[in-house]
Amino acid sequence: MYPQRRLLWFRRLALAGALLAAAVVVLGAWVRLTDAGLGCPDWPGCYGHPYPNTGHAEVNSGFQFAKALHEMIHRYFATTLGMVIVVLLGWAVRFRKDRDQPLIPVALLFVVVCLQGALGALTVTLLLKPLIVTAHLLGGLTTLGLLCWLSLNPETRQLTPRQAALRKYAFVGLAALILQIALGGWTSTNYAAVACPDFPTCQHSFWPQMDYRDAFVLWRGLGIDYEGGVLANPARVAIHFTHRLGAMVAGSILIALGLFAAASARSAASHSLRRAGLLLVAAVALQICIGVATVHFGVPLTLATLHNAGAAFLVVSMVCLLRALWPAPAIGVVPLHRADSPR
Repeated sequence: MYPQRRLLWFRRLALAGALLAAAVVVLGAWVRLTDAGLGCPDWPGCYGHPYPNTGHAEVNSGFQFAKALHEMIHRYFATTLGMVIVVLLGWAVRFRKDRDQPLIPVALLFVVVCLQGALGALTVTLLLKPLIVTAHLLGGLTTLGLLCWLSLNPETRQLTPRQAALRKYAFVGLAALILQIALGGWTSTNYAAVACPDFPTCQHSFWPQMDYRDAFVLWRGLGIDYEGGVLANPARVAIHFTHRLGAMVAGSILIALGLFAAASARSAASHSLRRAGLLLVAAVALQICIGVATVHFGVPLTLATLHNAGAAFLVVSMVCLLRALWPAPAIGVVPLHRADSPR
């Protein structure tokens, strides 16, 4: 098999992994939002078995089959994703001498997924500690972003000075997105999504009573069961309100970034940059609409889960933009549409 053909199949496998990672992120949100995070209180099995069954209720009165099933389905998908990443790493090591075969990003991906496994175990054993669950969410989205990056084919072109400057601003947008996703995870894991049931006000005020001293305590010790949350309402209001303010700031940065990217892509060779910029703008607009609808309709399960899916869409959009701003060198590019041609 020609190196170009191998690289084509490598990217296809990375794309399959990215789709699987997106499913894992959404399933993780579904597990959290249905309070199924402790449906199986042990790890990696469920009450000592590789699958849940109704017989567990005979030995544990707290067993709920539906919650255990949600948790185990999430674990099955995550395990499959881990296997795909191991295959990608083996592939990258085996063909590391190929000119365009990425290796360092794949090794980083493997490290991230190993940390994800550890965080998944700690999520259960530390009784849904918000810091661990939020880190687990960030790790899942990092996995998705790396797989998406590996699946994309860089174009061979030169950046204009304006586009080169835009690439620096893109890292500001990436940092804003990471911080906002972390705030969203903190809001969800502290059960603060319902703390502000009205919009655009919060508790019928544009500056409600809030307790910031207690809202962002990252570590409260061991042995605390966080299912259902432990914070008083003023602290939850502070978390939710901060998430809203963060959405305004991060959304403004990302929309400006996407519009500037689309405006700077004036040549036919920069069409991917234009698409990526418009995709980022669309992702931000969609996420804002879902967030507002989630509050307006009282945080229904479907919309709350879609809000997490929207975060995954934002990550994918941001990675597409970064990829478009990170063209391949003129030598050694492997266009996917010519993968069958000899070197």
